[in-house]
Amino acid sequence: MKRHLSLIVLAIAASTFSACMPTKANVIRQISAQEPPAQSVNTQVQGQEADKLFPILLHGKSGYIDQHGKIITQPIFDGAGDFSEGMAAIKLGKKWGFIDQTGTIVIQPKFDRVFEFSEGLAAVYIGGDAGFGGKAGFIDKTGKVTIPLKFDDAYGFSERLAEVRIGKKWGYIDSSGNIVIQPQFNNAGSFCKEGLAVVSLAKKDGYIDRTGKFVIPPKFDQGSKFCEGLGMVKLNGKWGYIDKTGTLVIQPQFNDAMQFVDGLAAVQIGEKWGYIDVSGKVVIQPQFEQTQHFIEGLAFVQINNKWGYIDKTGKIAIQAKFDSAGSFSGGLAPVSSNEKYGYINKNGDYIWAPTN
Repeated sequence: MKRHLSLIVLAIAASTFSACMPTKANVIRQISAQEPPAQSVNTQVQGQEADKLFPILLHGKSGYIDQHGKIITQPIFDGAGDFSEGMAAIKLGKKWGFIDQTGTIVIQPKFDRVFEFSEGLAAVYIGGDAGFGGKAGFIDKTGKVTIPLKFDDAYGFSERLAEVRIGKKWGYIDSSGNIVIQPQFNNAGSFCKEGLAVVSLAKKDGYIDRTGKFVIPPKFDQGSKFCEGLGMVKLNGKWGYIDKTGTLVIQPQFNDAMQFVDGLAAVQIGEKWGYIDVSGKVVIQPQFEQTQHFIEGLAFVQINNKWGYIDKTGKIAIQAKFDSAGSFSGGLAPVSSNEKYGYINKNGDYIWAPTN
């Protein structure tokens, strides 16, 4: 099963959350859930765009700036994540808590690991070592434990259900903590708006509905969450795309692939990456060493071991000169050079010059 992540934080600000990591190297670390960033997928809360804050690192401490590069929250934290639903995870010492958009600590740092808020709840962990183990449960925005920390692993809520692991098997709970799909899967992904979730059973991936019934049988070597009506699947070493009935609409032919976002998907042909549209037509020729999704009209790509940005025609919009990069959100994108981290606007100008 292929998981992608949603929210970008500075690598140094996020020696952070233990969520999954992107499969592509040298990309500024992303936290939390499972899929491409979204105005399509989970990056922003409606109505908060103008107030969006961005984590920074200064003299080894993390704080937040606004879209103009003004420090809003002084760098006093040992780690910081992106905002989600008006809350951001922060680290003091070895423990994680949450602040609101004024920088006020509203949930005291007492957790060993956390995920961002999703549908009003955040997965939190106590115990474990080096980002693994411990027990997971969920808190609300007051910090109250609403679902006891009794699971061996957990992800955030999506479409009112969350994946949880008990022992070695994954199932799903509702927002009251009730198990609605019994733990039975080797792995499990989040539900999409189409009402489907990818799960692994007997070394194959398929798709279930909200009752736990297989709608698309487990017959794929790997699968990924549906985005824009298409699911990405792997058969016999190649990636293609299916529709909600399980019918292959783009035949498996790519060495690697990503989900559709804003009508385009990154695919690897040979050793290079380009982009296809929903018909499977190559619209940006494979020419990049690595790529990511188009967010706010731009995608970050790797050329000669450096990262830059292209527009949806494939034209270079910002020259490839960064050691790592992230997607645009709220008009800014995180980039790094020489182990220092900053933010640029869509002209490629620094809003926050690289610091560490």
